[in-house]
Amino acid sequence: MKNRISTRKLIAMSMLAAISTLLMFLEMPIPFMPPFLKLDISAVPIMVGSFLFGPIEGVVMALLKSLIHLLSTQTAGVGELADFLITGSFALTAGLVYRIKHSRAGALISCVASIAVITIVGALANYFLLLPFYASAYMPYDAIIAACQAINPAITDIKGYILFGVVPFNLLKGTVVAIITFAVYKRLSGVFHRWMEASQPRKA
Repeated sequence: MKNRISTRKLIAMSMLAAISTLLMFLEMPIPFMPPFLKLDISAVPIMVGSFLFGPIEGVVMALLKSLIHLLSTQTAGVGELADFLITGSFALTAGLVYRIKHSRAGALISCVASIAVITIVGALANYFLLLPFYASAYMPYDAIIAACQAINPAITDIKGYILFGVVPFNLLKGTVVAIITFAVYKRLSGVFHRWMEASQPRKA
């Protein structure tokens, strides 16, 4: 029976990761934001999976999604790395908090905590890892700043990119993802739990 449940769990995780991968292609630019930062809701299925199965499973699904999307990367892998760091930290934080406080209030707290975490992770990752890697592999710093400044004149250097681009973007993205996840999780969890329970043998 445990093997059957584990198989259904793996199927459910794969399905959520696949849906997340498809949603990642549906992205939209945000006014006054750097052109490299586009909003999508692909983290929602990962968040749902993290609530359902746990924080580690959420990170695994985030990694799977990013690896699949890497096959069609247009950013030398930087976009996929950024997505994994943000979505992975989002799912890890949400899953950990929700495991401690498994209630509607706990889900709300986990969403708020996750928004704070991805904002910090996004700022640090961009400053120390993503931007240096992107600048060396794809576009020099001057070109990055010029492209951003054309949309938002307040961005005049890398710190400005972080402060006026990355931070507000992740706050916005995190809030949108959290609201949608909070709205749909309970309905989806019922569906998944019934499907998981269907793998158990019926009593005679």
